Amino acid sequence: MDAATVEVRVCDSGPGIPEDTSGRLFEPFFTTKEKGMGMGLPVSMTIIEAHHGKLWAENNSDSGACFCFTLPAEIT
Repeated sequence: MDAATVEVRVCDSGPGIPEDTSGRLFEPFFTTKEKGMGMGLPVSMTIIEAHHGKLWAENNSDSGACFCFTLPAEIT
């Protein structure tokens, strides 16, 4: 990351993202919730990428996970 980029990280201390689902988190209609629609993360990714950013998720080394995104510090 450089000075022209802003990074936001939202982390928790829960069980983390299961390995068998981590590759599918951003697929439309994929959900781990019983009544979920599976559209929140794909829509978020579309919006962030439309603004020249990047969205990803990663497990913490000890416990929990982080959802992170970057955006240009200045939009032209």
